[in-house]
Amino acid sequence: MMPGTLGEKVGEGAMADVHAWAPGQVVKLFKAHIPRRISWYEAHITRAVFAAGGPAPEVLDEVKVDGRRGIVLPRLDGPTLQQSLNAGEITPQAAGAILAALGLAVHDTPPPAEAMSMRDYMERSLQNPESWVPEPLGKAVLAHIDRLMPDDRLSHCDIHPANVIMTPQGPRLIDWTGTKRGGAPLDLACCHFLMTDLVPDILGPPDRQRALDAAVRSEYAQLSGISPAALTETMEAHMPIIRVFFLTVDIARPATRERLLQRLDVDLCSED
Repeated sequence: MMPGTLGEKVGEGAMADVHAWAPGQVVKLFKAHIPRRISWYEAHITRAVFAAGGPAPEVLDEVKVDGRRGIVLPRLDGPTLQQSLNAGEITPQAAGAILAALGLAVHDTPPPAEAMSMRDYMERSLQNPESWVPEPLGKAVLAHIDRLMPDDRLSHCDIHPANVIMTPQGPRLIDWTGTKRGGAPLDLACCHFLMTDLVPDILGPPDRQRALDAAVRSEYAQLSGISPAALTETMEAHMPIIRVFFLTVDIARPATRERLLQRLDVDLCSED
């Protein structure tokens, strides 16, 4: 493959910037402080999901630019689902159906050997001295995971409208950095948390986000044959895991971290 050249920045996230690279290509360039294992993990998961026919983009190459590691991907044509929502080109109900279908496609994809279980990820992360989670809450969430025994299916753990590109070939789901084994309830809990709690002000008006969240669950229940009540119940049971997960990845604002810790103290300590 011909080497690319770092071009204009076309996107930015918490851990990486996206730049033009070569004709029809972009490079997701991780920020200098992001450990190598993060870029390695995303590249391997994305490549494996694409190879299995899942809704991931193809990984074209792995590169290093000025000391920063990057993943070369096709430049996907089309707006994000978030942009289509903001422009009024699609309703929350229709967008929810797209997210639900993508979620089901993820959960039906055989998990790659490299995919870490949420239990293993959480245990390792909570051992980090810089973890935002106090030790008693850390032990409580591990016990909570053991009681729930999440299944072994793949979970993207970052499904929201800004991570969906509406290409002419169909929706594609990007940003596989957080992918874990844990199944549909874990993923739906994460989707719910992102849209209604963590970043609702970024994703859109609260009323629209609530409608979108409800549509995701309703459509997923219909596609999977699970009753909406049963799906909501099991999703809610996974919410403490998701709150701790987002504390460990350290993207929440200080006020949000404090609120999450207070909520976890109630959720998890009440189980003792």
